[in-house]
Amino acid sequence: MDIQTSKIELVKMILELEDSKLIEKVRKLIVKEKRDFYNDLSEDEKLEIRYGLEQLERGEKTSWEEIYKKIS
Repeated sequence: MDIQTSKIELVKMILELEDSKLIEKVRKLIVKEKRDFYNDLSEDEKLEIRYGLEQLERGEKTSWEEIYKKIS
């Protein structure tokens, strides 16, 4: 069974559910699995990412070729 067929079957099963508690469990499971990894990072890691993005916005970047030259 391919992924699209599996999704359709799952939707059908959910639509047939009458148990609101079970529906809520399914919803929570889907939300939990779709969680953004960024929220799991430490504050220090988030700061490093923001700092890196700010550097890029200022044009402070290094190409892969430059890095490769330094390490080879």
